[in-house]
Amino acid sequence: MQHINITNTRGPRPLEQALKITMVACSVIAIIITIGIVLSLAFEAYRFFQLVSLQDFLFGTKWSPQTAIRSDQVGAEGSFGAIPLITGTLLISAIAMATATPLGLASAIYLAEYASPTTRNVVKPLLEILAGIPTVVYGFFAALTVAPMIRWTGTEIGLEVASESALAAGLVMGIMIVPLISSLSDDVINAVPQSLRDASLGLGATKSETIRRVVLLSAFPGIAGSLLLATSRAIGETMIVVMAAGMAANLTANPLQAVTTITVQIVALLTGDQEFESAKTLSAFALGLLLFTITLVLNVVAQKIVNHFSEQYD
Repeated sequence: MQHINITNTRGPRPLEQALKITMVACSVIAIIITIGIVLSLAFEAYRFFQLVSLQDFLFGTKWSPQTAIRSDQVGAEGSFGAIPLITGTLLISAIAMATATPLGLASAIYLAEYASPTTRNVVKPLLEILAGIPTVVYGFFAALTVAPMIRWTGTEIGLEVASESALAAGLVMGIMIVPLISSLSDDVINAVPQSLRDASLGLGATKSETIRRVVLLSAFPGIAGSLLLATSRAIGETMIVVMAAGMAANLTANPLQAVTTITVQIVALLTGDQEFESAKTLSAFALGLLLFTITLVLNVVAQKIVNHFSEQYD
């Protein structure tokens, strides 16, 4: 029997070649922009560290950048210790994640495993409406409703609660990022093959046991990714913190006290009439580089976790 070897001797089609070139160009542009952002932060941060030592910045416990903002002014000597900003950022983000994680995962499990199609089609769009609300509206809600409620409750039980607190900002921020965790986790859970559920149920496991021991473990890499994105969103939030937690750089782990975050201070430092030769203004770039580094570390750690569990459960 004679075999016919059919070979396509034509080269790539012009449209395919153009699309390939376009996609490569877009990838290169994205990489160049990323490098440019990092280099711009690094350059200005280097200028700041020529005025303030890296040790004082990373390990200092007082943040008070009261230096001259113009060459014709005389300002007080500032303190540029970033520890209060780091602890404030982590405190509010931890409260937000402690609020959003159980709510987001529970709603995702309900929508994916228990809700009827009709209920899912109604509940999921309503839940995702929260993601479309501007953050300044969340800030108003936190400042006018949640913070006074926390202060009144604390007073009633004998606790000293500041008018602006990390707890108020963290709770409202957690509500804001619930749709992000819920939507992404719901998609990941739905992507788990039905055959795994059927096999577990066939071995005698209950529905709840199947969800806990099979579905969630199989979907863990994707769920970890959704939690990472939510954490990054919490770390980068500004308006809610300004309106509910304040701008006081207090070094405290008490969620009932006022704190501030890195992003809030960056906005404050670059607002108004600023002289870019002063340590006060340049410190905003150092904070930006610090925030970038923290986010990068979180991404690397989360990717390690995802890779570990992907290898274990694939």
